[in-house]
Amino acid sequence: MSKILIVEDEQAMLIGLHDNLEFEGYEVDTASRGDDGLKKILTGGFDLVLLDVMLPGLSGFDVCKKARAAGIDTPVILLTARGEELDKVLGLELGADDYVTKPFSLRELLARIKVILRRAGNGSASGGIFLTIGQIQVSFDAYEAKTLKGDVVKMSHKEFEILHYLHRQAGRIVTRDDILDQVWGMDYQPTARTVDNFIVRLRTKIDTDESQHIITVHGVGYKLVL
Repeated sequence: MSKILIVEDEQAMLIGLHDNLEFEGYEVDTASRGDDGLKKILTGGFDLVLLDVMLPGLSGFDVCKKARAAGIDTPVILLTARGEELDKVLGLELGADDYVTKPFSLRELLARIKVILRRAGNGSASGGIFLTIGQIQVSFDAYEAKTLKGDVVKMSHKEFEILHYLHRQAGRIVTRDDILDQVWGMDYQPTARTVDNFIVRLRTKIDTDESQHIITVHGVGYKLVL
């Protein structure tokens, strides 16, 4: 049974999501403040977080940023009432996996939850084939990464997907638009800066000062060199 944390300060919304997700068979926990939600996220044990952007205590953006900085890679879906492009882009840049703009249909939200949990569920089946990329080994089937010494490497689902796409195109130049289209889909419309930020994070895990595997092709995009 997947465990979902809802961080939402609108009580009617919180109760409605809680009851519907429980009806769908999920184990559900809740928080109505950003700081309380962050404490629960940092304890671990959740398979997905539904995180409102406008919260007392800490904003959803701050909660997401602090959780990622602490090495928490639990998938996050942002709930935003604004629907403004800058909010969506900022959320993705801070490490959110998806966002839903209020008002949203329950069917749409459940569909997005199922997609993300299905991807994350791949990580529960250890024993996938590991490929060596730079200073880490990655199993794209299992959504697992480890150092060459066997230590676990924390990577978000978007980082796995970007690296997987780069690996499939290894040796070829891919543009930022290619990555946006393949990883996010054009419906989400994040910016090239979003891609750049994720590439920076990937490089800290893959590359060393002596060896670089994700190469910047200035004015064009990126290339993975194995």
